Amino acid sequence: MPKMNIDMIKGRTPDEIKQILDISYEVMLAAFGAPDGDRYQIVTQHEPYEMQILDTGLGIERTDKVLVFSLVTRPRTTEQKVNFYNNLVSELHEKTGLRKEDVMINLVVNSDEDWSFGYGEAQFLTGKL
Repeated sequence: MPKMNIDMIKGRTPDEIKQILDISYEVMLAAFGAPDGDRYQIVTQHEPYEMQILDTGLGIERTDKVLVFSLVTRPRTTEQKVNFYNNLVSELHEKTGLRKEDVMINLVVNSDEDWSFGYGEAQFLTGKL
């Protein structure tokens, strides 16, 4: 059920994007215990001048490979969130060579009543999900 938006600077190949999507999906399933097939991912590619991802004074230097993950999700425990952050960055680094400094993640929490998966129905509330 998490909806994952991934912002990136244009220039990656379709295979690279697919790998990022697959890795982030698998990490999300493991960290949040979501059911298989619960996959809602949207990639938005930007011109370099359209993304300014600074470091908030942390000394993090970004490259043009920066990824920004924004997830809308049910409430999660602190442990689940920390595991997701750590595992996502580690898996992307290990499997794609992406620098750990180039991954930013943010979670936005909502509840079951905030979702409709189609037909204008609130499937979580009707019991269909």
